[in-house]
Amino acid sequence: MQFFGGSEMSPSPPVATATTGNNAHMMYIFNRNGVCLLYREWNRPLHTLNPQQDHKLMFGLLFSLKSLTAKMDPTSAEKGNLGVPQLPGQGCSFHCFRTNTYKLSFMETPSGIKFILVTNPRIGDLHETLIYVFNLYVEYVAKNPLYNPGTPIWSELFGTALDQYVRSIA
Repeated sequence: MQFFGGSEMSPSPPVATATTGNNAHMMYIFNRNGVCLLYREWNRPLHTLNPQQDHKLMFGLLFSLKSLTAKMDPTSAEKGNLGVPQLPGQGCSFHCFRTNTYKLSFMETPSGIKFILVTNPRIGDLHETLIYVFNLYVEYVAKNPLYNPGTPIWSELFGTALDQYVRSIA
C-alpha cells in the first residue's frame, strides 16, 4: 500500500540529481510527539551536540518553521497563534530550506511521522526521495508485527535498504 499516489514500491527508486561526492549528511525520523524514531549519519564531520540535544533542536526547528509558515500563509484567513501546533496537512507547510552549507528536506505523513534528510546544498528536489523512504518505512517497519509504533526503529532490513538508497543518491 502506498499513501502518496502511484503503485506499490517501485523496483527502481527515484534518483535525485546531484553533484558528485557524498551528498547525504544525515536523516531523522520523528513521530508526532517529537520522539526520534531513527537517526542516521552518512557524512557529518562535526559533532557539536550530544544526540538528545541534537534531536530536540531539530524537532524544535521543525515545529517553529511549521508554525511560522502557517502564520505567514497569505491564502488563509485563520492564522492561529504562533507556536500552536498544526495538524498534518493543515495550513501552509514547508518542504525544504537551504543554507550555504546544507539543505534540509522535510516531509510529514498524514499520521504525523516526519522525515528529514539533510544533504549538500547543491542537491536537487528530494520530495520523491522522501516518498520512497516513507515507502521503505511502511514496508519494513510499519508492516512488521514485532514493531511497536512510537518506539525507536531497530529493523536491520530497513536500515540496510535506507543506507543503500541514500548512498545511491550521494
